[in-house]
Amino acid sequence: MASTDNSTLLQINNLQIPHSQVVVIYTEWNEPIIHELRQGVREIMNLFPAIQLHEIAVPGCVEIPFAIKQHAAHHHKTAAYIALGCVIKGDTPHFEYVCQSVTQGITQLNVTLNSPVTFGILTVLNEQQAYERLGGVHGHKGKEAAITTLKMIHLNNLFF
Repeated sequence: MASTDNSTLLQINNLQIPHSQVVVIYTEWNEPIIHELRQGVREIMNLFPAIQLHEIAVPGCVEIPFAIKQHAAHHHKTAAYIALGCVIKGDTPHFEYVCQSVTQGITQLNVTLNSPVTFGILTVLNEQQAYERLGGVHGHKGKEAAITTLKMIHLNNLFF
């Protein structure tokens, strides 16, 4: 069970973020949950006026790595990507295949692109668990994805 208790994850006061473009790639599946994740990202990003946020929808989680790869190939000035999705376990092994595919795809992008890709994919057993991660006992994973992205932009700028 992930927890943000006693974590420095949520501390963003000292980040120096230059003018940057961040692209959110999100799925059309589980729209009410994805909407809340996107709202959390926007809430944090609005605290940083230098961030220009763009959002792109894809059909499902498996398509997220492709969309990021294509965008990165044509938009070299993107500072970071945020992948948002929600995979809810059903009665078939499809859940495991989707989770494994999107995880491997995003990991591969993180080791090949010059821009970080934040993993904002909820992998849950039921809708209740998803909503617990949208401001419930497990924090707000959309906000956490945005904070992680800001920290990675800050870190990436230290290298260049």
